[in-house]
Amino acid sequence: MNPPIRVLVADDHEIVREGLCTLFSEEADFLVVGEAKNGEEAVAAALALTPDVVIMDLMMPGIDGIEATRRIHAQAPTIHVLVLTSFADEPHVRRAIEAGAQGFLLKDVLKEELLRSIREVAAGRPALHPEAQRHLMRRVANRDRPVAEELTERELAVLQLIGRGRANKEIAKALHLSEGTVKGHVSAVLSKLGVLDRTQAALFAVREGLVPLRDG
Repeated sequence: MNPPIRVLVADDHEIVREGLCTLFSEEADFLVVGEAKNGEEAVAAALALTPDVVIMDLMMPGIDGIEATRRIHAQAPTIHVLVLTSFADEPHVRRAIEAGAQGFLLKDVLKEELLRSIREVAAGRPALHPEAQRHLMRRVANRDRPVAEELTERELAVLQLIGRGRANKEIAKALHLSEGTVKGHVSAVLSKLGVLDRTQAALFAVREGLVPLRDG
């Protein structure tokens, strides 16, 4: 008999962790070796416990699931990461896969599909939710499009204001949005441009001629 699949569960919601651990405990070929409630704990636990698969939430306190995945993949590439999240938009899918995730599922996945996917990932095979697959296929099909064309009209407006050195509060006032909404748009802009911070985004905006010559 093959040894059980060693699983680490990383999610900031205790009820989700408990539910997953209970589910896995009912499977003879699964063994939960640890839990983590944030990104830092996920990285530390993965490196200390060396599970076969890390079930990784994306939205967690501190470093998010994508950064945690990137650090785990960089330091222990034999550990497989399967993202289990509520977000299936293109930026999250792309960033997770680029960070090293081998699987990407939504939290509404059926029990049998989740278990099958974990077994696939543990064996070194990818397991992607159909929506994630569609996003990746569109990304490949549109790879020759200018990056700026991938931004929505609102994201482009946010990028232009970033290029003019505006803070989130100022952007929110200019576009009549909440600061929380602006923060989400900024995150999407950074992801789509493939840059790490606002400074790089601003440089991109200037380089591409997206920043108006004067305030309007």
